[in-house]
Amino acid sequence: MADVRLPRVAFSILGSTLDRGKGIARWERWRPTVALVCHEDLLLTRLELLYQPTCANLAQLVAEDVRHLSPETEVRLHSIDLKNPWDFEEVYGVLHDMVRAYPFVPEREEYLVHITTGTHVEQICLFLLTESRHLPAKLIQTSPPRRSTPGGPGTYAIIDLDLSRYDRLASRFQAEKRDNLTFLKSGIDTRNEAFNRLIERIEVVASASRAPILLEGPTGAGKSQLARRIFELKKARRQVQGELVDVNCATLRGDTAMTTLFGHTRGAFTGATSERQGLLRKADGGVLFLDEIGELGLDEQAMLLRAIEDKVFYPVGSDREVKSDFLLLAGTNRDLAARVAQGKFREDLLARIHIWKFRLPGLRERPEDIEPNLNYELEQASQQLGGQVTMNREARERYLAFAVDPSSRWSANFRDLNASVLRMATLARAGRISVEDVAEEIERLRASWALPAAEAESSQGAFAPAAQGEVDPVTAVLGEEQAAALDRFDRVQLAEVLQVCRSAPSLSAAGRILFAASRNRKVTPNDADRLRKYLARFGLSWGKIHSSR
Repeated sequence: MADVRLPRVAFSILGSTLDRGKGIARWERWRPTVALVCHEDLLLTRLELLYQPTCANLAQLVAEDVRHLSPETEVRLHSIDLKNPWDFEEVYGVLHDMVRAYPFVPEREEYLVHITTGTHVEQICLFLLTESRHLPAKLIQTSPPRRSTPGGPGTYAIIDLDLSRYDRLASRFQAEKRDNLTFLKSGIDTRNEAFNRLIERIEVVASASRAPILLEGPTGAGKSQLARRIFELKKARRQVQGELVDVNCATLRGDTAMTTLFGHTRGAFTGATSERQGLLRKADGGVLFLDEIGELGLDEQAMLLRAIEDKVFYPVGSDREVKSDFLLLAGTNRDLAARVAQGKFREDLLARIHIWKFRLPGLRERPEDIEPNLNYELEQASQQLGGQVTMNREARERYLAFAVDPSSRWSANFRDLNASVLRMATLARAGRISVEDVAEEIERLRASWALPAAEAESSQGAFAPAAQGEVDPVTAVLGEEQAAALDRFDRVQLAEVLQVCRSAPSLSAAGRILFAASRNRKVTPNDADRLRKYLARFGLSWGKIHSSR
C-alpha cells in the first residue's frame, strides 16, 4: 500500500553517453533518465538529477524533456564537481556528503536510486550508500526496449536491499547451508550436538578460508572421508581448480619420502633414470591431504613448511625452485604438541598448520549417531552387493543395544562399523539380516577387540600394569594377596579370560570366543562348562566377575 500513498522521489546520475541526444532524433533513442518517467505504473513526483559541470547543457535538455513527458514530475538539478569520476575515494566522499545534507523524510516520501547511468564507480558508491541506509531507498534499474518494440520506455526493476523481506531468498541461503552440512556429513542425519556444531564450524571455515586445516582424531574417525568432502565443497565453489592429492605419510619411509613428496631430477641418485614430479607439484591448484602428518621425518617437515609459506621448494637433486600453490589439509591421530616436546615434530610447522584445528570424535563418543550410521552403512552395503539389504526389528534392536554399550570398544571406529555391516549383509539370507547373523557378528567383533589387548600384554614379556589410578582385572576379582600369589603365566592367562568374560553377554558366548579353535575338534563342545571349570580353579564364578567391575 505504501507504493500507492507515498510520493516517489528518484535519484539519478546523468549519463553523459546514454542520455545524450540532439534534435528530433533524440526521441528515437532510449535514454535511461528520460525513460524513468515514461512508465505508466511508475509515477515520479520528483527527480533529483546529478550531473558534472561539463554536462550542464545536457542536464538542462534532459530536464526539459522529462518535464515535457511528465509535467507532474519536478526536476531538480544538482551539480557535483568530480575531478575523476573513476576515483572511488573521491566519488564516495562527494556522494556521501550530498546524501548527508539531503532532507530525507522517509515517512512521507518513497525514495528510489537509479543505478543504470553514471560510471561503474558511481553506481557502486550509490549501491553502498543505499545498502548502508545512508540513502533510505530502494534501487531501480532500467533496461532498453527489445528490438521488437523500438522507441518504447523499456523495462525497470525495483530492488529492496532489506534482505529480511525476501523470505524465498533467505530460505535459499539457508537451504544451501543445510545442503553443505549434509554433504560434509555424507548425507547422514547425525544427532550428536557436539559433532553437528563441529561440522557447522568446518563448513564456515572451508567456505571462507584458504589456510591449512588440521583434522585430529583416532583411526577410523572419518578424517580421510571428511577431507575429500571439504575438497569437493571447495571445488563446487570454484575455490580450487586442481585435484585432490591424498597421501598417507605413515607409508612413506626413508629416502623415498622426500622424492615422493617433492620429486627428483634425472640422475639425482642411483636408479633415478627419469624425472619425477612429486605429489606437491601434482597438487598445484588443488588440495593436498597429508594424512598422519605426524609420521613425516624432520627433513620432510622443513621442506613442507617452506612449500606452505612460500609456495616453492627444491626437488631432490635440483638447484632450481619449482612452484606449487595448493591448499593443505592434514590429518593425525597423534598428539602433535607431545611430538614437538619429544623433538619429533617441528614447532614452527605445527604453528603453521594449527590455524584451524578440528578434532573428530570416535564412534564411542557419539552413541546417538550409531543408528543413522548403521542406516548409511546398510545403504552402502546394498549398493556394493547389488541388492537391498535390511534388518528385522529384533536384529536391529539387538545390534544397536550392543553397539551403544560402553563395553563395545569400536577400536577402529567407523571402519569397524563398516566392516561389521558389510559382513552381516554378505551373509544375510535373502538380503535380510537376522538375529542369528547379529549374534554371530557380535561374537566376531568381541573376539577381534580382545585379540590386540592379549598381543600387547604378551609383547611386554610380563603382565601389563594397570593405568595409574586403576586396578588390574585380576587384582579386582581376587584381591591383592591372592593375585600376588599367582605365577606370571597363570596371571596373564586369567587376565585375558576376565577381559573376554566382561565383554561377553553370557558364559556360553565367552566360552565360544575363548575356545574358538579347539571347539571345532570336539564332537559335543560344551564351552560354558569348560570355562566354568577354569574359573572355579581360582574360586571365581560368572556372577563374581561381573559384580567386581
